[in-house]
Amino acid sequence: MAFGRVSAITLAGLLALGYAAGRTEAAPASPSARNDAAGQAVAASVEADATLSAKVPAAIRSRGTLVIGAALQQLPEDFYAADGRTPVGFEVDLAHALARLLGLKVEYRAMAFDALIPALASGRVDVTMSAMNDTKPREKTISFVDYFNAGITMLAQKGNPDHITGPDSLCGQAVSVQAGTTQQAFAESQSAACKKAGKQPVEIVIGSSTAQQENSLRTGRFAVVLDDTPTAIYTAQVAGNGNLFEAIDYPPINGGPYGIGVAKNNPALLAVLQEAMERLIESGTYGKILSAWGMSAGAVTKATTNAG
Repeated sequence: MAFGRVSAITLAGLLALGYAAGRTEAAPASPSARNDAAGQAVAASVEADATLSAKVPAAIRSRGTLVIGAALQQLPEDFYAADGRTPVGFEVDLAHALARLLGLKVEYRAMAFDALIPALASGRVDVTMSAMNDTKPREKTISFVDYFNAGITMLAQKGNPDHITGPDSLCGQAVSVQAGTTQQAFAESQSAACKKAGKQPVEIVIGSSTAQQENSLRTGRFAVVLDDTPTAIYTAQVAGNGNLFEAIDYPPINGGPYGIGVAKNNPALLAVLQEAMERLIESGTYGKILSAWGMSAGAVTKATTNAG
């Protein structure tokens, strides 16, 4: 799952935080709807490649669909649109682009995150694509085609009043994390580094929920919230129509790849998905989809396998 998240942010949660504040029925589409419309348009422009399609395992090719397991509750990776039925997100648009290139349609099967790998092992789904980090322990069970780099990103008030530029500038600052996460572990290690350098330690504030953290950030209770890269970037885009927060322009901290999960007994599917993802990267389609969602900071330049 995304690095260190205790619970996934939902569309309802964003609305509860006032991210659509001030909208009326005549207002423009929500940020997520605009993101999705742009991403969908890019994905829809992809045409099937007969050579790649011929490499798709026969069972999938004859069925005509790529069955994807996803948690469908992670903004902005994969979640439900306002209708509560339609999967949307930058991963969803990438999945549709991949499938179109392979001459396939997409079928999503929603399930809990911890059910994804068992579903793949049992053959209920062809692949998983749900902000799952490619890690060495997971590689013992399944294989991955890596397609995005994520890590920890610092979310600050708009205008960055505390002038945070990177981890070293967190010394002496109040920083919010959720308990038991990699964000907390990083904050503790950075605090120790600050003390070792003769600087003030980081003041670590444990947040009870994402809503509480970001409401407190708005009031200046702390300098930054440490969050997953995609979530921090997306929050900065949509909170108060982009007027409340900003994601600090710094490479993801302790980063690692998201991967499309493929069963170990299906190397042909792994190979063709890697080739197709590489084709999307080379053609610029991949970059356009990430740009539509404001996720370019996590872009990879090459589709690798098992690089966690």
